[in-house]
Amino acid sequence: MDLERFPGGDLVSRGLRDLARGEDTVAALLVLVGAPRLRRLGLQVPETRVPEVEHVLYERLAEADPDAAHGRYNALIRLLVSFERAAECAG
Repeated sequence: MDLERFPGGDLVSRGLRDLARGEDTVAALLVLVGAPRLRRLGLQVPETRVPEVEHVLYERLAEADPDAAHGRYNALIRLLVSFERAAECAG
């Protein structure tokens, strides 16, 4: 599946690559948030090794910019959902 043809596909691709390298980046954490649905789409997402991954993602965003963390978190989640919906429709 060409992930990058869907909205947010570049971020999902980056997250999958980061996870494969064992890196817990913002993109990797976002992929872990969406892991169950992404697996149903046929993507190979490793089992979540981060407890409460949603909180960890938010904390990582807050470390970078506390004032923008909430908005950025919501924007990333919306982008993930857009990706999942588009991929399901194409599936």
